[in-house]
Amino acid sequence: MLQHKAIIEFGIIGLGRFGFALAKTLADAGKEVLVIDNNESKIKQIRNITENAFVVGPLDKESLEDAGIQNCGTVIVCIGEKVDVSILTTLNVISMGVPRVIAKAFSYEQGLILEKIGAEVIYPENDMAIRLANRLISSSTVDCIELKGDINISEVKLTNKIAGQTVLEANLRQKYKLNIIAIEREGDTITDITPDYVLREDDKVVVVGKRDDLKKFELFLRGIR
Repeated sequence: MLQHKAIIEFGIIGLGRFGFALAKTLADAGKEVLVIDNNESKIKQIRNITENAFVVGPLDKESLEDAGIQNCGTVIVCIGEKVDVSILTTLNVISMGVPRVIAKAFSYEQGLILEKIGAEVIYPENDMAIRLANRLISSSTVDCIELKGDINISEVKLTNKIAGQTVLEANLRQKYKLNIIAIEREGDTITDITPDYVLREDDKVVVVGKRDDLKKFELFLRGIR
């Protein structure tokens, strides 16, 4: 693999549902994205979105440098379920001098370690609240992480404006350019979301998209548009 000379806005390590949706939304918004995963089929799929996609087996410092991760302004480590790999990879990325490193955690203990080594932490699988510094002042948006520029990952509480529609009928991707990552309902977290899944009032939906598109969706939910 050739090392990248130009600064790349975002690096994503790990192509689960969360990482893939994040990469797609950033790329669709015109951001340059570098993606790394150890699964060749996932990398082939993501190459339709970004050419900067590499199969990397061991996530050691040398392999990460070969892929060019040190040239990214923000890196999101999306491998929370493998705690040791997550922590070591995050440490390697931080040690390379990447300005902003965000890491996905599956437990409070894992998050504490990641914070201590210098990463910002998100807990998308624990309680579906991506609770970082920025909270939007809105009755419908519960929590938000602002990546850079105008890209947000937000948890939005649905109203009766969309209740009873399936994910396909709601068509957030087409209408608002928002990608659904997960849904929380009555304390349960759903990440395997099918087109026929029926949305309910008070569901909390985690979406990725541009700030302006998110605001349009919020206004619609509140009956302003």
